Amino acid sequence: MFDLFKNPVELLYMTPAVIIALSFHEFAHAAAAYRLGDRTAYNQGRLTASPFAHIDILGLIMLYVAGFGWAKPVPINPYNFRGNRNQGVMLVSLAGPAANFVLAVLFAILLGAFFYNIPYLDRITEYIIYFNVILSIFNLIPIPPLDGSKILAGLIPGSAEWMYKLEQYGVIILVLLLVTNIIPRILGFFIGPVYQLLTWLAGTVNAIF
Repeated sequence: MFDLFKNPVELLYMTPAVIIALSFHEFAHAAAAYRLGDRTAYNQGRLTASPFAHIDILGLIMLYVAGFGWAKPVPINPYNFRGNRNQGVMLVSLAGPAANFVLAVLFAILLGAFFYNIPYLDRITEYIIYFNVILSIFNLIPIPPLDGSKILAGLIPGSAEWMYKLEQYGVIILVLLLVTNIIPRILGFFIGPVYQLLTWLAGTVNAIF
């Protein structure tokens, strides 16, 4: 849980960062599906980076209150994909975490080149990097409905029916792993080093500029 009740000013930094991370994550899913031949997300106005198309208000509130939130899922129809459907689902699922990681690297470079020691901008940029790292790594966990489950299904030869069967229990499993602090511990092992690496990148870019 974020300690916003003691320091509500953090909302000024966190909210834009969270909205950017979630919006680009869902936009990447929609763009990948569109490139593979599925116009479902496009027809529903989801092929955009606009937060108004992607942000779920309840999911945003839950992120602040419970430390676990969500955006509106991007609808896809794998039967519209060109080529192998399972691989198409894997690519669409991978697009979200990949977009978050690319965004984290991009803002690390921007932080080092332009935003160091600029009030508000430096802090919000650090949050953008941090939340994009979190969203990228968290969604790679191979538990439905997270992207990692569909990525794993696409990597395993044969039918992906096991993943769809597990999906009905996925949310329960995910919540249990969150409340028992298992997932936060695992995430902390990866998020810290990746964020430190990007902080180093920002510092290196700043030294050059």
